[in-house]
Amino acid sequence: MTRKEILGKTFELINDYQSSVASGEKSVINYHQPHQLKDKIDLKLPSKAGNYDNLFSDIEKYLKHSVHTSHKQFLNQLYSGENLPALIGEFITALTNTSMYTYEVAPLATLIEKELINKMCRIAGFTDGGGTFTTGGSNANMLAMMSARNKLLPDIKKNGLMGAQTLAVFVSDQSHYSFDTAANILGIGSDHVYKIKSDSHGRMLIEDLVKAIETSLIKSETPFFIAATAGTTLLGAFDPLDEIAEIAQNYKIWMHVDGSFGGSIILSTKYKYLFNGIERADSFTWNPHKLMNVPLIASVLLVKEKDRLLKNLTDLDTDYIYHDNDVQEYNLGKQSIQCGRRVDALKVWLAWRFYGDEGYAQRINRMFELANYARKKVDLYNQLQLLAEPQSLTICFTYKSDFEKENDKLNLEIRETLMKKGLSLVNYGYLKEKVAIRLVISNPDIEEKDLDEFFENFVQMGSVLENEKSIVQQVVQAEKCLIIE
Repeated sequence: MTRKEILGKTFELINDYQSSVASGEKSVINYHQPHQLKDKIDLKLPSKAGNYDNLFSDIEKYLKHSVHTSHKQFLNQLYSGENLPALIGEFITALTNTSMYTYEVAPLATLIEKELINKMCRIAGFTDGGGTFTTGGSNANMLAMMSARNKLLPDIKKNGLMGAQTLAVFVSDQSHYSFDTAANILGIGSDHVYKIKSDSHGRMLIEDLVKAIETSLIKSETPFFIAATAGTTLLGAFDPLDEIAEIAQNYKIWMHVDGSFGGSIILSTKYKYLFNGIERADSFTWNPHKLMNVPLIASVLLVKEKDRLLKNLTDLDTDYIYHDNDVQEYNLGKQSIQCGRRVDALKVWLAWRFYGDEGYAQRINRMFELANYARKKVDLYNQLQLLAEPQSLTICFTYKSDFEKENDKLNLEIRETLMKKGLSLVNYGYLKEKVAIRLVISNPDIEEKDLDEFFENFVQMGSVLENEKSIVQQVVQAEKCLIIE
C-alpha cells in the first residue's frame, strides 16, 4: 500500500466510525467483562513484524470496543460530544509531533499558547496574568497549591520541608479529591486539608470556612490556600466566589478557583454571573476538554501574577535546551513542571477560531436549556424523584421503588443493565448516603428527543427490574407458606 492509500483507509475508518456513532447506529458501548474482552482481542506484542492489514484490523476492533463518548446516550462523564475543528487540531498536533519547552522547536505553537493564555486571563479578569497548559485539572490544582506554597515560603524550593511551618488547606466537602492528592505530593499532608461544610445546594458555607481558619490558627498552623469550586462533580454547584475572596483577603490566604468542570461556563454572558468575584482569585483551573468539547487533554492553569509560575521552579541548569538568545522570553518550558509537553493549545485555538466567543456562548447556553429540559422530565415521571435542585449542568435523581430498603440497589441495577445492553450510559454518586443517578449535560449537540429516549430507557428498565423483584418475593413468600404448612 502507498502512504496515500494507508492514510485514505485510516480516514475512511474514522469517518465510518463517526457517522455510525452520530446516527445512533452504534450502541453507546459494546460492553464485555474484562476476561471476555481479553478472549476476543489478541493483545500480545509479537516478535515478528505485522502489516497494515493487521493494523487496520486492530483499529477496527479498538473502535468497536471503545466507549463512544460522542454518542447521544453518553451522559456519564463531565466531558462528551464531538468538536470537529478541535479533532482536526488533534490530528495536526500528532502529525507535527513537537514539544512546548522552547520557541525553537515550537514557534507557532508557542505564540498560539501565549495568545490563548492572554485571552483566558482577560476573560477571568486577570489583567496582568499568566498561565500554562497542564496534564489535567488535577495537575492544575496541584500547581495552584504549589504556587501558593512557594510564594509564602520561597526558600522551600531549595531548603525543602524540614523544619517548615505547618500549612493548612481549605476546600469544600464537595471539592475534587485532587486537593488531597496535591497536599500529599507537596508535603502538606491530607490531615491538614480542612473540608468545609456545604449547604443543601452543594455550595461552601462561609461561616464554616471562617470557623475552620480560626481553628487552624489556634493550632498554630499557617492557613495558606483556599480552593473554591466552579461546578462540583456531583451537583454542579458554584461556591460563592466573592464572599470567599473577602475571607481570603482578610486572612491573606491564596484563593484558587477549581473550574475543571464548570470553567467554560464563563464564556456565556448569560451565566457568567456564577463567576462573580473570580477576578479577586489568585488562580483558576479551566478545562476546555470538558464544556468546550475539545478532545482530552486540554487543561489550563491561570494565575493572576504573570511571572508566578516562573518563580515556582529553582534555577534550571539546562543549557542543552534553553539557550541564551533573542527569543528566550518565549521559552515556555521554564514555567512548567514538565519538560516534554504536548501541543494541547492548537486544538483549543482552532476550535475557538471556528466558533468564536459568540458561538461558544451559544453552545454553553444550549447546554443549560437541555439541563432545564431534563430537570422537567424528571418531574413528569411518577417513578422518578429529583434529589437536588440543579445548580448548572448536572441533574441528580432516583428511581422510586416500592421496595424502599432496596432502592439504592435497584437504581444501581438499572444503571448497570442499561450500560451492559448499550442503551444508555449514565453515572451516579451519593447524596446523604443515598444513591443519586447523575445525568450530565456536557454535549450541546444532543437534542430533547435524546433525553426523552434516556428517561424512557431508565424508567422502563426500572419497571422491568422492579417486577422481577416482586415475582421473586412472591415465590419466596409462597415457599415459606408451604414450609409452615
